[in-house]
Amino acid sequence: MILSEQIAKDLLRIKAVFLRPQEPFTWASGIKSPIYCDNRLTLSDVTVREDVENGLAELIRTYYPEAEVLMGTSTAGIAHAAITATKMNLPMGYVRSGAKDHGRQNQIEGRLLPGQKVVVVEDLISTAGSCLEVVEVLREAGADVLGIVSIFTYGMKKGLDRIAAANTQNHSLTGLDVLAEVAVKEGYISPEEKTELIQFRDNL
Repeated sequence: MILSEQIAKDLLRIKAVFLRPQEPFTWASGIKSPIYCDNRLTLSDVTVREDVENGLAELIRTYYPEAEVLMGTSTAGIAHAAITATKMNLPMGYVRSGAKDHGRQNQIEGRLLPGQKVVVVEDLISTAGSCLEVVEVLREAGADVLGIVSIFTYGMKKGLDRIAAANTQNHSLTGLDVLAEVAVKEGYISPEEKTELIQFRDNL
């Protein structure tokens, strides 16, 4: 099975991605959404966790073979960066959402040397704002940020445009288009509901 389809099946099975076109969820931004994504649940299922971390390692080997350090986004990307780094025998760290107000006042946790080639590990890409803040912090610290890997992307135009404008790239294990197709095949939603999901994403 294609990796993107396997991950989509995994996410649907454990309800890390929940589809509810007829009863939308409310995001923190106030947007009414027919889809809710909580990839933290992947850590609680041994089989899915293995699929995800092996998949992230495969993405990194394929697209960023020269990677020297993995950096997780805070907080959801930290565990995935740590497990994937262990599989790849690479150092890792993470970037806080803001600098600490005590101690050494670090925003980057872990050892990062100027010029090191870094891959950012994120769980979810929507508008890409949070992961691009991490990219910027790492670049300001002198890192050579090769790009981003993530578990799931909505494929929103705003996110795609932001990533391109930041002169970087993201590679996700799976995305909304694949997941919606799998969801129809597996009986989670109807073909009509699939159309609603894609239209929701495309209209944001």
